[in-house]
Amino acid sequence: MINQITLPKAFYSNKLERLWLLAKIEFKLRYYENNLGLLWALLKPLMDVAIYYIVFKTILKTDLEAFASYLFVGLILWNFFLESTAGTIQILQTKKYLYEYSNMNKLEIYISTLLSNSIGFFFNLVMFILFFNFVEADSYGLSALNLWIIPIFINLFILSLGLSFILSSIYIFAKDITQIWQVFTSGLFFLSPIFYKFSLFTEALPNFEYINPVAGIIINARNVLMYQQLPNMELFIFDFGYAFFVLFLGLIMLNKLGAKAAEKL
Repeated sequence: MINQITLPKAFYSNKLERLWLLAKIEFKLRYYENNLGLLWALLKPLMDVAIYYIVFKTILKTDLEAFASYLFVGLILWNFFLESTAGTIQILQTKKYLYEYSNMNKLEIYISTLLSNSIGFFFNLVMFILFFNFVEADSYGLSALNLWIIPIFINLFILSLGLSFILSSIYIFAKDITQIWQVFTSGLFFLSPIFYKFSLFTEALPNFEYINPVAGIIINARNVLMYQQLPNMELFIFDFGYAFFVLFLGLIMLNKLGAKAAEKL
């Protein structure tokens, strides 16, 4: 009885340790060749914020309060989504050696890659919290409601994971999906409320936050991090349902098409 109980725990513990180790290695290797090293993971979103701030605040004269923080939240969520989807389209080819010559399965490879992106996201989230609460003049301060960012991020993680399954499965037979996704996400970027008011967004695109789940995630993240509000529960539940549907569809495609990856790629 003791062996039956303890062996599975050890097995899952080792798997989790392996996933975390792979995620840390990948995160470090991503910035290894840069002169700035890991500092680049923190500087990139700040540079993005600076560029869009100049364009929309200084040139276009947007009247949004705490606009730098408003941008910051949208961009760190969007960057995670983009890195986790576009960055995994070719994963079955680039990491073929891991599932062919080790005891790792394909799911572990995807999850470790997204965990690596999660490390960067949480570095940037800490930077945002420090900036918003200690630098931003229009800050509402820290609140227990900020903790809602954890389930909101889990929502984004599940959505990104499901899409990475779908995109990489399609890539096995249609390499053009890489270019198609680049064009699609370029359009989606400007159809998400990253740098303009939510009221303008809903006025121009009524109910589009339900069609574009990234929009709903960004909206709720701002609610809990900036405005000391609960997330919009209808949108929150819808986005989780959307994410689990995409994940379910992705798992089916990976199961059907992923088995042919070794011979096709």
